[in-house]
Amino acid sequence: MADISAKPVNEEDLQSLKDRMKVISEADPSQYHNDFSLRRYLRAFKTVDAAFQQILKTNKWRAEYKVTELTEEHPVIKDYLTKNKVKVLKHRDMQGRPVIYIPAKNHSANDRDIDELTQYIVYCLEEACKKCFEEIVDNLCIVFDLKDFGLSCMDYQVVKNLIWLLSRHYPERLGVCLVINAPMLFTGCWAVIKGWLDENTTSKVTFVYSDEELCKYLIPDILPDGI
Repeated sequence: MADISAKPVNEEDLQSLKDRMKVISEADPSQYHNDFSLRRYLRAFKTVDAAFQQILKTNKWRAEYKVTELTEEHPVIKDYLTKNKVKVLKHRDMQGRPVIYIPAKNHSANDRDIDELTQYIVYCLEEACKKCFEEIVDNLCIVFDLKDFGLSCMDYQVVKNLIWLLSRHYPERLGVCLVINAPMLFTGCWAVIKGWLDENTTSKVTFVYSDEELCKYLIPDILPDGI
């Protein structure tokens, strides 16, 4: 059963992309793109050639960034697992999506190493993607919790890096982005961030202002309390 929310992909395009991928598979049997991954790239990049070129870039990035080495034993990951800046939750949302929870109050552009934090974000994206039941739903729910948000918590570079990762190397992985507990203070920040998003991504961002509304997307009790 496929993800009913996903846009259909032309099957001829999929076969064409699979044929082009055979060259990569023969050269590197460990390459990880399956049919679900190829469909996501086709949906995101529209043509077979554009999807194939981006897959090559993603493969190169993954190798150079050493994504497979970003495990719980990696010193940076081990350190950030204790900082509660980003968390992959055990439970899923109402659509079965893995949930990535980001409490804004634990962030500060003046108190982080951007390269290390980005490594940790990649680790979280990887862990969340591994939890996907791809035959049913292959995208993620990201929750930004703006409780106790202040301007000192607004780390624009981290947001830019997350947008870049999702658009280039994790295309079509974002199913919904929930912004909860947003204060009026965040309005100006959102105006800036929205300018960096394409129309498709913007449509996936939902501001939620009550538990009743949140229940349409996930059970509020699955969200961490007090971290």
